[in-house]
Parts: sequence; structure tokens; C-alpha cells
Amino acid sequence: MNIRLDSIDADWAWHAYKPNSEHPWNKRLAAHLFRRAAFGGNYELYDQALSSSPEVIVRQLMDQPAQAAEQLNQQRQLAQTLLATGNAKQLSAWWVHAMLSTPRPLVERMTLFWHGHFATSAEKVGETVMYRQNELLRQSALGSFRQLVHDIARDPAMLVYLDSTTNRKSHPNENFARELMELFCLGEGNYSERDVQELARCFTGWEIRQDKFRFNRFQHDGGTKTIFGRASQFPDSEAIDWILEQPQSAVFVVNKLFRLFVADEPSPPHKLLQPLADELRTNDWKIGPIIQRILTSQLFYSVFAVGKKVRSPVDLAVGLMRSLDGSTNSQQLGQELHQLGQGLFYPPNVKGWDGGRAWINSSTILSRANCIGRMVRDDKTRFAGLKLAEYIETKLKLSSPNQWIEYLEEMWLANPLRPAVRERLNANFSRNTDTDQWSTELLQTISALPEAQLG
Repeated sequence: MNIRLDSIDADWAWHAYKPNSEHPWNKRLAAHLFRRAAFGGNYELYDQALSSSPEVIVRQLMDQPAQAAEQLNQQRQLAQTLLATGNAKQLSAWWVHAMLSTPRPLVERMTLFWHGHFATSAEKVGETVMYRQNELLRQSALGSFRQLVHDIARDPAMLVYLDSTTNRKSHPNENFARELMELFCLGEGNYSERDVQELARCFTGWEIRQDKFRFNRFQHDGGTKTIFGRASQFPDSEAIDWILEQPQSAVFVVNKLFRLFVADEPSPPHKLLQPLADELRTNDWKIGPIIQRILTSQLFYSVFAVGKKVRSPVDLAVGLMRSLDGSTNSQQLGQELHQLGQGLFYPPNVKGWDGGRAWINSSTILSRANCIGRMVRDDKTRFAGLKLAEYIETKLKLSSPNQWIEYLEEMWLANPLRPAVRERLNANFSRNTDTDQWSTELLQTISALPEAQLG
């Protein structure tokens, strides 16, 4: 994964990908697009994609299909029912179900991304406000980053999580001010301790009452503050706009999007990110156009991106199920994801999940494979309404372990299997005539391979 990015021409990188004889639009690139933008897709989607183009597909992913509004209302009704249980882990199951069934997978992908970016946890925050924050992130998933930061600053879940409810003019609490600059908008090293102290004064008196934001003017410090060399009272939330005016802010945000969609590592140089940062500012911080440009770019469909991301537990499990028309026991999978280190509504800390190589070690690979095995064998798991063996035989029309290996390689794996690995798999499973057995055992075996960890 040690690929040099500093020599890449930015104009070439972000120019729209146009298929040609040397770099044709094919099922492998279509699968790459759906893995990154939509957790994955089934063979029907990939076949349809071959008669379309990346630009059209990305535009469709960003649009709201007719059935989305109705399904979203159903999801909200289910969430309200689960909230009555007072168990936040039930919300994890709800979100798993939403990811598996959503007609707007790119929105769900971005909701998960913002959940890690503006991380709060149900360990400390109540279920109701956590759900409301989740809805906020979903509604703003492809919208204005500027507006999202303003909304997050007043979000009850964030106020509780970062102790902003105790931010008083006599004793400013610096938690939110620090994370606003370090984790949300600028990045480490782009502010001073004095900036943190002054910024914290801007948010004094911001509190919640009955799970809603409330401004307490008696606890607010209305005096002059000096942040990044500018002296002002910074009324309301003007300080947020001033932070976003800093040169590093747009680069920081597009760098996060680069890591989400293109590659975990190495870190891209600023000159490669600058065109995206400039476009973000030009478009008044609208995230959608930046995502669209990334997902249709030459860089996205190049060797610098394909197969260059480590799958998170969500990408591994949800991606597999979406690739195979799957539905499963959402509560069990929610618990499995928690055990694998990506508990939905339970980020480990304010930094969210580190991602990338941090997902992988000798013990997590085994745990990931066992998760896949348990999920596939669960009595509630179905593939287009069928058991796995029935799905393979009647829906996919596959009749041998070798055909199943080839299908998974094409549909689910970002990189081809190594010849020696393929040979070993064929040798171990080719004589097995029990589809019930080889279908699940092969899937679990492949899910433990290094190739399955990349998406």
C-alpha cells in the first residue's frame, strides 16, 4: 500500500474518468464504485452498470429514489419503537437494518462517516438525543459542511458528550473548542492553546434543557476574544465561520473524504488536495459536489485507489450482505460489530475510529471470519429470501465450489486471489458435493484471507 502520491498531477487526478481501450469501464470498476459509495452491490446492479457510466451511477446514488421517503418514514417509526425500550444497543440493530435495506446507501455511508467524524457515544449520552443526532447527520450527509458544524455545535448529544453543558463564563470548559479545531475543522498543529482558551469563551452559556439546546445569556461571556489574530465578541456562532475561514480547514475536510473514498494511506500531499479544497470553498462548503468529483475521477478508478482501503467491520459484513441480496439478524450483527470494534452509536472516543490498518491484526482477522460464519449460518439470514445453498443453486445458477470462488472473487473481493490460494481452495473443496456445507465453509474461509480485508 506504499504508493507514492506526491508525483501525481492534480489536474489528471481529478479530471473525469473516461473509459477507453486501455482503461475500460468493466465489472471490476463498477464493483469498486459500489463498494466505496454504497457498501457493495449485487450482480444485477453490476450488469446494469456496464451499460451506464460512472457519472450517471454516481448521480443516481446521490439522488433520492421515489421509495426512499416511504422507507425512511418506516425506519423512523421503528426507531421510535426501539427508543421506548431505553436500550441504545437496540438502536445499533436498527442502524444495521437501515444499512442493509436502504435505497440510499451513499447517504447511509456518509451518515456513518459523520458519526465517526463528529463522534459521540451512547455510553455517555442518552438514547433519544443520540438518535436525533443520527437523524441530523443523515439529513445533512451530502449537504453543507458549514451548516453541519453549526448544527453539531448546538446538538444536545455533542453538548453532553464534550461537557459543554458545564461551560460557564466563570470557568470555561475547553473540550468542545479543542475538538472543534483539532478533530472537526482544522487538524492538530493548526491552532494554539490560546486559540482554544479564547474559543471556549465563545460557547459559554450553551446548554440543554429537556434535551434541547438553550442559550443562557447570564452564563455567556460577551467580552472581546482574540482568535487567529482577530479580535471580536464573536456573537452567536460567528466563531465557527471564522475557523472555517482558516486556510487549512478545507484541506482538512477533503483529506478526510480522500481517505474515506480513495485510499487509507499514504497521506496525500496538499497540492493533490488543493483543487478539491478550492472547490469546496467555491461551492459554499457543499459536500455533495466534492463526493461526486471524487467518485467520477481518474484517480478513483486507478491503481492508486482500487483495493487500497482496509475494510471496516461494517464494510466487511454489510458489504457482503448487500453483495448477495442478504438480510440477517440485525441485533446479532449489531453486537458482532461492537465486538469487532465498530459498535454503532459507540465510537471508542472523541476521535472516532482510527480505521485503516488499525482494523487488522492476527486476532481481528479470525474474529471477522467467525462473524461472517455465524451471520451466514444464522437461522434468520436469507439471501433474496433463500438459504445460501438455495440462493447459489437457483438464483446464481452455480453448481460447484470453483464457480462459487470465482463469483465471490468478482462480486466481493477488490483484488484477485493469489494463484496459490485459489489452487489450495480448489483442492480443499472441489470434492465436496454438499452445497450446504461448501457454500458456508468456503465463504468463511475466504473471509479470513488478506484479500477479503481490502475493499
